[in-house]
Amino acid sequence: MPAFFMFEFEIGFLGLFLTSFLAATVIPIASEAFLIAMLSMGYHPIVCLFCASAGNTLGGWLNYFIGRMGNPYWLKLFGASLEKIENWKKQVKKYGYWMALFSWLPFIGDILGIALGFFRVSLIASFIFIFLGKFLRYLIIIILFNHL
Repeated sequence: MPAFFMFEFEIGFLGLFLTSFLAATVIPIASEAFLIAMLSMGYHPIVCLFCASAGNTLGGWLNYFIGRMGNPYWLKLFGASLEKIENWKKQVKKYGYWMALFSWLPFIGDILGIALGFFRVSLIASFIFIFLGKFLRYLIIIILFNHL
């Protein structure tokens, strides 16, 4: 096992929090595997649920704020027309909250979080739905772990 993960296991719940936070960024870490490993070692599932959810949610919020710092001019540099940018903006504003529920998806979730911030979807609503999506994902993993 890589030294990083050994260190994460040694610090327990804080390790789960940090792993979940990093997994919500563009760093490819499987926080689900880390969560299952901790559950297998007898860590309390409810505490694991909240540590993983909190860390992953904060990582999702970081993506939101990275997007918030964006400028539509940057998209034009990549060949996106103003018409296309406005169309994306309408779609993100229309479906933003539902998109936030899926911010837990690998890679796509990072892009969704950045898009929510970039197009200035409501801060509070985005945060709530990002948390709900991530919380429900970890809850389902814990339920499946305990029943399989």
